[in-house]
Amino acid sequence: MDELEEIKKRKLEQLKKQYMNGGKNMEGNLPNTPLEITDADVEDNIKKYETIVIDCWAPWCGPCRMVHPIIEELAKEMQGKIVFGKLNVDENPMTSAKHQIMSIPTLLIFKNGTLVDRLVGAMPKPQLKAKLEPYK
Repeated sequence: MDELEEIKKRKLEQLKKQYMNGGKNMEGNLPNTPLEITDADVEDNIKKYETIVIDCWAPWCGPCRMVHPIIEELAKEMQGKIVFGKLNVDENPMTSAKHQIMSIPTLLIFKNGTLVDRLVGAMPKPQLKAKLEPYK
């Protein structure tokens, strides 16, 4: 029972540190899971991270649901280089309109606060990873 308590204590300390660090993973000091992006915080996130890829999606979109696990995997694999975010276009119409999102999924790629590329449509993980490599 003492070993279990020690594990719980270590995990609690780790979670406290992560919480105090704004929810960021301590290893790369950048998130390793996609951020939930909204109209209210999209500009802050674009300015905050050197490179951020925002996945514009909707819950009813089949191809978006296919891309979701790929984005999750890439967020872990590219941690420290690229931050990923997810923006529900139905709940965030201002950002969708501003960036003229006409089809989903659409990935908006921002580098140093500037939109540098957009990728429209679902694609396999190797293809998506290759398209993101130049932005690391």
